[in-house]
Amino acid sequence: MPQQNLAVELGTSEPPLQHSEDLEMHTGTAFSDQTSISPPIDGGLAAWRLLLAAFVFEALLWGFPLSFGVFQDYYMRLPAFKDEPYISIVGTTASGISYLGAPIAVPFIRRWSQYLAGSFADRLSTLIFTQGVMYGIGFIIFYYPILSMVDEFWVRRRGMAYGLLCSASGASGAVTPLILQALLRRFGYRTTLRAVAVVLVLLTGPLIPLLKGRPGQHNASPRTDWSFCKKRLFWTYSISNLLMGMGFFFPSLYLPSFASSLGLSVSKGALLLAIMSVSQVAGQFTFGYLSDKKLSLNALITASSSVAAIATLSTWGLARSLVPLIFFAVLYGFFGAGYTAMWARMVTAVSKEPSASQAMFGLFCFGKGIGNILAGPISAGLLSGSNDTGGYGNGMYKAVVIFTGGSLLLSAGSLGTIYFRVKF
Repeated sequence: MPQQNLAVELGTSEPPLQHSEDLEMHTGTAFSDQTSISPPIDGGLAAWRLLLAAFVFEALLWGFPLSFGVFQDYYMRLPAFKDEPYISIVGTTASGISYLGAPIAVPFIRRWSQYLAGSFADRLSTLIFTQGVMYGIGFIIFYYPILSMVDEFWVRRRGMAYGLLCSASGASGAVTPLILQALLRRFGYRTTLRAVAVVLVLLTGPLIPLLKGRPGQHNASPRTDWSFCKKRLFWTYSISNLLMGMGFFFPSLYLPSFASSLGLSVSKGALLLAIMSVSQVAGQFTFGYLSDKKLSLNALITASSSVAAIATLSTWGLARSLVPLIFFAVLYGFFGAGYTAMWARMVTAVSKEPSASQAMFGLFCFGKGIGNILAGPISAGLLSGSNDTGGYGNGMYKAVVIFTGGSLLLSAGSLGTIYFRVKF
């Protein structure tokens, strides 16, 4: 799923914070005698310990839903589900709810800061409710309080912190698809889902004591400054983010089945997701780190979405073998995933008020969640339009490839409105 000041119009960095009043604005806590004994920000044992624990949580919580392409390829081979055009809704529901719940979760967290059932499913509706809805709700309960804690410890270097945190899902995604594919092939989806539930409990439970916010942050006002809604930059970023979300999830959903349509083995489909995830780790950390520097934020955002779009329309659409698909997975993972790592700096480019930043982050999550939820039914409609094989997008995936690339291009192009002095 920030804090060096960024110029509103150009997205470039300003000098580091110099005064206690400025730091107070970012942390939501006045400088008092209490702060002299508080753990330091942007470094120190407590800050790194929290970030490491958050990294592991991020890896475990995101690794499962972002590996749904493996489940989808498996489900489409089962007699009970093979004729279901909306099977992708299971995966997009889990991650979609995780995003959509942000605007609801953030105010509760700010004010009060102090899945086995899916394994018994034999109908699509049951899978959607358990592997989709229930997982998504559980995700919200854990994830957003962790982000709030990270905000408390990381201010000037928040772009780097969020880049590292976001890359955790890529790190787990490098191995999770391969593990899930092996488990599904050997034990089936019932045992696999039960095993995932047990592993999540065993691995996350011991980390909970490490999740501690920075002392003194409870003094922050629960009120949210909504004045950012009047700023054109916020709406420009929101539109760009929504368009990015509309197309972003299709490659992770359909790379395994696309590979199968080319005659490649199931294991190679899982391998493509793993490669994309490894590249995502590098991309999210790189873009997050660069967003802290004196570089144009808007240029970084444009590079992220436009290169991902070009890679989609060219490399994925024209791929007929494993090598081009690997090349696409590397490019898309690095550039496409880097977009989210810059949310932290996008919100501070609009407003430096901490409550506004948290609210905007939640709304950015919501915008991406809309695209995530719509990806399921949209893809079903796009795929139903063609049963051909061969040609661009290997026939049946042509519309998916074009829709993905087009959405990302529009996301990049929408940033051009920043430089036009037209009032909304």
